[in-house]
Amino acid sequence: MTKPLIGVTTYLDQARWGVWDMTAALLPARYPRLVRESGGLAVMLPPGGPEDATAVVARLDGLVVAGGADVEPVRYGAEPDPRTGPPARARDTWELALIDAALASGTPLLGICRGMQLLNVALGGTLIQHMDGHVEAVGVIGQHAVKPVPGTRYASLVPELTEVPTYHHQAVDRLGAGLTASAHAEDGTVEAVELAEPAWALGVQWHPEMGEDLRVMRGLVEAAAG
Repeated sequence: MTKPLIGVTTYLDQARWGVWDMTAALLPARYPRLVRESGGLAVMLPPGGPEDATAVVARLDGLVVAGGADVEPVRYGAEPDPRTGPPARARDTWELALIDAALASGTPLLGICRGMQLLNVALGGTLIQHMDGHVEAVGVIGQHAVKPVPGTRYASLVPELTEVPTYHHQAVDRLGAGLTASAHAEDGTVEAVELAEPAWALGVQWHPEMGEDLRVMRGLVEAAAG
């Protein structure tokens, strides 16, 4: 059976390697590893022109919107909090276009951390710009428990209370149109969102690529294979 092709969005940052120091499309290697271990083929999607998003998504079987910088508050009608990070406007524009194209075409979609937040914003939702307790230390992945909501797609993938790798200081506030909260942290923070069937669109606030649990990514890959 042909493995499904899963596109994963990337950072666009200044980077150094070898003798070079220049702008680069970056993706932590754990993302494509997770896709491969879950049965898919990974392809990187650097930020591009939003007019190309529909054509790009048409060549994919599934889409992963990866973690990264805070979504620019103007995208959801808010003034920036002083603790909100600098914007990544090229990524915001590109990834919102990819999300719109995936939803329009029914292409299975998984949003990870920033990707979940961007999915919420794409559907008219808003974000909490700063919260404490979900970042252990700068540059350190923490862990906390996530409880699934019974009857949701996420609960069908991961039915039990689970410790997940986490690193975020923002979260979903008002849910976007059609989205359902499908998991929560112990403090009530929304940790997963999804659209109702027949669409396969799921967002998780944590970083599954930083752990060993394949079930969320495998759910995307299986949907993409179908």
